[in-house]
Amino acid sequence: MSVDVILNVQVNPENREELLSVFAAILPDTRAYQGCQGVTVTTNEDDPHNIILLEKWDHRSDHESYMSWRTERGDIDKLVALLSAPPAITYLETIAI
Repeated sequence: MSVDVILNVQVNPENREELLSVFAAILPDTRAYQGCQGVTVTTNEDDPHNIILLEKWDHRSDHESYMSWRTERGDIDKLVALLSAPPAITYLETIAI
């Protein structure tokens, strides 16, 4: 069963456009990564500096592998430098009711 992943970031106001540019540059590789079913970038209507990525992956382990790859490349450090708080990742499993 697939897993939904929420990446919630709070960007420094002066870095918002740069963060969006970085996402635009790296998300094609994300979407092509093994197990990625899709990624949607959203923003909080009440706080434009709160950017939320809604992701769907085949398995949690696929996302964890992807995050390790991004960390090894130094991409995570570059993204975190643009933020005002550490990013939050939430893994969601669908409950069949």
